[in-house]
Amino acid sequence: MTYSILILGGTAEAKALAAMLLASPDYEILLSLAGRTKTPAEQPVPVRIGGFGGAEGLAAFIREKGVDLLINATHPFAARISRNAAEAAISTGVNILALRRPAWSRQKGDHWQEVADIPAAVAALDIAPRRVFLTLGRQELVPFAAMKQHRYLVRSVDPVEPPLDLPHVSYITARGPFSESDEIALLKQHEIDLIVSKNSGGTASAAKINAARRLGIEVVLIERPRLPDVPSAKSVEELAGMVRHWELSARKRGE
Repeated sequence: MTYSILILGGTAEAKALAAMLLASPDYEILLSLAGRTKTPAEQPVPVRIGGFGGAEGLAAFIREKGVDLLINATHPFAARISRNAAEAAISTGVNILALRRPAWSRQKGDHWQEVADIPAAVAALDIAPRRVFLTLGRQELVPFAAMKQHRYLVRSVDPVEPPLDLPHVSYITARGPFSESDEIALLKQHEIDLIVSKNSGGTASAAKINAARRLGIEVVLIERPRLPDVPSAKSVEELAGMVRHWELSARKRGE
């Protein structure tokens, strides 16, 4: 029997999980991407792009496609789709698993100012002009236009269009992961003295946090939103193990 698995992705872990599960002939895998980037990374399994239309739309898709297992491997800050996934799992009765990568924790040498959200991050910027490295999603950059006294460096996967209404801003279009040495070189080149980042956790984007620690640079770190309480794993390997356990249980029940 083949089981249909829908992975809600957009992260490096989702791609790795899909590749890992692809090794089993017992799984038919579909990876769903939100479509926020114009040029998504190549994936090892079939991909659908775009939203579902809320929890009800996702539930309808699950029923239509006969999904047996829903896996939420989205970004830790993807609160809306995480809520929709949990609600859709309840309404359809489908099993759900999630990836919950550990958040970064403060270490010796860190100069963190932890804030609750984007408005708080904007408010945390000093009045005195700073050289600020913004490592956020494109849709989250606009509020920083209120603080025009700073010089900004913005890095994103796709170009920021339209450009921010700021007198001093530079853009870098690049896709990670980035090495710590490259991040150190970038921060030095642009004389950055403040980084604004989400506490994404994991290793894919940790290099800038490690580089800031090495250079003694201040970081305004945005705390994670509260996510639904569903069965979860901290790593791709652990989550793959949970999928196999679910499969064995399903086979025993004759599902």
